[in-house]
Amino acid sequence: MYSFKNDYSEGAHPEILKALTETNLIQAEGYGEDRFSIEAASLIREACAAPDIDIHFVAGGTMANLVALSSFLRPHEAVISTLAGHIYVHETGAIEATGHKVLPVDSPDGKIRPAQVTAVLEEHHFEHMVKPKLVYISQPTENGTLYSKGEMTALRGLCDEEDLFLYVDGARLGSALASEANDISLPDLKRLSDAFYIGGTKNGALLGEALVICTDSLKKDFRYMLKQKGAMMAKGRVTAIQFLSLFKEDLYVKLGFHANRMAGKLQDRIVQLGYDVQFSSSTNQIFPVFPESVIQALERKFDFYRWCKYDAERWVVRLICSWATMDEHVNAFVDELKRLG
Repeated sequence: MYSFKNDYSEGAHPEILKALTETNLIQAEGYGEDRFSIEAASLIREACAAPDIDIHFVAGGTMANLVALSSFLRPHEAVISTLAGHIYVHETGAIEATGHKVLPVDSPDGKIRPAQVTAVLEEHHFEHMVKPKLVYISQPTENGTLYSKGEMTALRGLCDEEDLFLYVDGARLGSALASEANDISLPDLKRLSDAFYIGGTKNGALLGEALVICTDSLKKDFRYMLKQKGAMMAKGRVTAIQFLSLFKEDLYVKLGFHANRMAGKLQDRIVQLGYDVQFSSSTNQIFPVFPESVIQALERKFDFYRWCKYDAERWVVRLICSWATMDEHVNAFVDELKRLG
């Protein structure tokens, strides 16, 4: 059974395993003060064209979100997210467990509009309510859609007007950067957000994310928060060495491009067979619509998520391709669809 359920079913790209092996017996300082962490952070600063940003390597995406948001916010402050936002749906209330309420807005395509932020601010207007302080978005979104530079610029403008932070979850940022529909670069993200993270777990790394803090006021004492929240690893080198590999010779974007290409091929062939998609995707997540009978048959040979009901007879399913998905995996899925008629 082949899994299209996520993009972290495999271990790590061979170049990363090679780098970890080759450096295995080299002694290094702990807690992110090793030469590998320093060099990896330098590469990321260069890619972002920003020598002044702070880089912190953490083990996973939930940890990045938890430490960042709980550090950036005062006790009475809250986060604005979409209903599909990872912090709202899939992190077991991690943000709210730190005392910060998540205020959700509905969005069919997973993107927040400035007018929605304004509506939340108008509703939470005095000290008997939590105070919205941070807008949380994902690039790409949980729906596989992308914010354009214009859309992010509009959000940035509103955040500046209303004294809000803008934070970008980059769990699948490699897929976004490699998308043919994308017009936002790493330097753009640095300019338009207060903080974001570069996801490694879902783009070829064994584990790990690189948290980038852009705004000076958010940098102070952040290492204290990392330690207090259990996010400061003694062997910080483990994550840093992986990002050294990912940011040498543009491997990070190349892996995202491969995952997108496999997903695009799969989406095109599904549509050619006469099936609908919830919306057309240019990232590594696609959302075809299948009847119940077809889904039950596919589930005998492939693993994937039933995403949501589409109508009385059909479901939207989510199929994800990764850096390791091959043509043979895509062909096998399409051949099974053909066999089912």
